[in-house]
Amino acid sequence: MKTAMNRRSFLSKSATTGAGLLILRNSRLAFAYDANSKLNIAGIGVGGQGRGSLDAFHNMGNNLVALCDVDTRRAGDIYQKHPGAKAYSDFRRMFDQMEKQIDAVLVATPDHTHAVAAVAAMKLGKHVYCEKPLTRTVHEARVMRETAAQHKVVTQMGNQGSAERRLRRAVELVWGGVIGDVREAHVWFGGGNGPMTRPTDTPSVPDGLNWDLWLGPAESRPYSPVYVPATWRAWRAFGSGIVGDFACHTANIMFRALHLERLWQKSMNPGASKVVIRLQAWPSEVDVEGYPTSLKVVIDLPARGALPPVKTTWYAKEKPPEDLMLGFERGDWGDLLVGSKGSIYSNNPWNAQYVLLPEKRFEDFEGGPAESLPRVKSHQWEWIEACKGNGQTFSGFEMGGPLTELAQLVNLATQVEGPIEYDTLSGKILNSERASNLLHRQYRKGWTL
Repeated sequence: MKTAMNRRSFLSKSATTGAGLLILRNSRLAFAYDANSKLNIAGIGVGGQGRGSLDAFHNMGNNLVALCDVDTRRAGDIYQKHPGAKAYSDFRRMFDQMEKQIDAVLVATPDHTHAVAAVAAMKLGKHVYCEKPLTRTVHEARVMRETAAQHKVVTQMGNQGSAERRLRRAVELVWGGVIGDVREAHVWFGGGNGPMTRPTDTPSVPDGLNWDLWLGPAESRPYSPVYVPATWRAWRAFGSGIVGDFACHTANIMFRALHLERLWQKSMNPGASKVVIRLQAWPSEVDVEGYPTSLKVVIDLPARGALPPVKTTWYAKEKPPEDLMLGFERGDWGDLLVGSKGSIYSNNPWNAQYVLLPEKRFEDFEGGPAESLPRVKSHQWEWIEACKGNGQTFSGFEMGGPLTELAQLVNLATQVEGPIEYDTLSGKILNSERASNLLHRQYRKGWTL
């Protein structure tokens, strides 16, 4: 069977199609379950994005024992659908009362509360499935990765395209040398955001919404419908803009195929006191409240063992030079790896499809390296099975953490002038006090990692 995809079949695939082998240690709790047992799962943030995963977990025969959402009206039908699950608005109270009844936790809140909820769960020894981006700040992503490793829990970041067979095959082809050495890569997103202005009016908080709990660790501000429910992603205080929203999908092939996670692993950098990546941004504007309308960020990444250094350029609304496409149509979204023998390109935001370029050279391409990555039923299924001790997750926090760190470093770079140098081993910016102060945001009283 031919591995390459022709232009017509590639472009006819719906952009909504979604769904490095890292070995995630089995949890110290995983062996408590057998293959046919049911997990007791709690959901945090169940009124929005969490619905799909909750349905998946439930349809696999697991128990939903607790459901938490700060908006009882929005989540009301979920509570009704699962009357056996105890309802909460504050996940801290849920853990206080039901810690011993919970095996695993879904976190699907807005970005700014991912870390506080997920870290609390992991510290209690609970397995965690957390939506992407893993966190809203660079520092939070590092803490999430370190906490998962310390407590030996099974984790999965919710970039569901990771389960797609063709994404995994694209990674295998790059690992197998099909496109040769890769020293250049490009990732682009189909839109941008733009500057935001805080509203001055103070409307009443809607019935059912606990605004204080929705804010969580973020700084206090009056409620406004411009934040909830639909536009929170565009605000730096709560969301991660287009880059944070989609980088964990759209940059997935690039990150995995180039083994960029190795830059964060001390074991892969023996004797190194630091591993430095360099970023420089050219945003359309700088805004402390929102994200740029468009951007270009160049990232210089060092060698990873025998793999050569690579320069990767990220764009929002902008695109890379058309000649890099080697005659193929350049889509509004892209993940392009430029190798010494050819290129591999995905125009699907979820990296669910790919094509080898130039088309003429690869039109009769068959075979390639043997499959080395497991093929799975779904992203959620993979996590459930790993929680039971069967296999590993593909987007555990040891992978999702560094990928999120890189995405949030791109966002950070758009707020400062000139290049920034980031040491992946220490989590510190080496050359800019201004940038260092943006690695994390101070939490409100009562909230902590």
